[in-house]
Amino acid sequence: MPAFWMIVSCFLFACMGVCVKLASSDFSTGEIVFWRGIVSMAMMVGLALSRGIALRTPHWRMHLSRSISGSSALACYFFAIGALPLATAVTLNYTSPLFVALLLALFFRERLNPIAYAAVLMGFAGVVVLLRPTLQPEQWLGAAAGLSSGAMASVAYISLRELGRKGEPEVRTVFWFSLMTATIGLAWSLFSAIHLPDLPQLATLIGVGLFGGLAQLAMTRSYRYGRTVVSANLSYATVVFASLFGMLLWGEIMPASSWLAIALIVTGAIVVSLSTRKTD
Repeated sequence: MPAFWMIVSCFLFACMGVCVKLASSDFSTGEIVFWRGIVSMAMMVGLALSRGIALRTPHWRMHLSRSISGSSALACYFFAIGALPLATAVTLNYTSPLFVALLLALFFRERLNPIAYAAVLMGFAGVVVLLRPTLQPEQWLGAAAGLSSGAMASVAYISLRELGRKGEPEVRTVFWFSLMTATIGLAWSLFSAIHLPDLPQLATLIGVGLFGGLAQLAMTRSYRYGRTVVSANLSYATVVFASLFGMLLWGEIMPASSWLAIALIVTGAIVVSLSTRKTD
């Protein structure tokens, strides 16, 4: 069942990506980020009330660090989805394990073995192969945003690790992240025209938050009851689902070089996970 819940999570995250791409033609990135945060925040409040979990926290500085980095990563990710083929944007976001390995080595003095270093190099070689031959000049800003989302997400993941060590409940952590996401999205939206959605558009925007929130819950269940390494490596199924959605909905047929690049990035990230995490 843990493997099943991770596959469900991957499918739901890919569905969220579809909703983001659909909404990006009518709404700014800030507006989409706001809806992602406000819907997820409402879900977490309901869960906290049903489980008797207090949302106040003594570790607000750690939550602030995690929330700012995570929300910034999310904003970059959503921008990339609107500018790039769906599978390309998702793959660039999933470079985060490569950045995590580098951050742990550079700032936390955690030693990486030669296999991990080789995997990091493999992953970034995949990024070069993915970007150079296939992108149009107008897509480079989206590519930079997608890669930035992976880098900033790595900071958020390290903060999550520290919050977990402090014993913070997942619902509380997701609540504060969602609150910051909604706040940043609202502030960003105020710098441009705000669009009132019609019913189909509203359904798409709610889908962004609903699919994202449900995906986080399914992912949490997988990590709670399964082996961390297995769950983490199964998470790359999101790339497969995103590729299928891109082909079915937008006719995004990628060349062989792009598939090779995706294989290099995913393989590198998986090898980094296997070589730096303890099996539990």
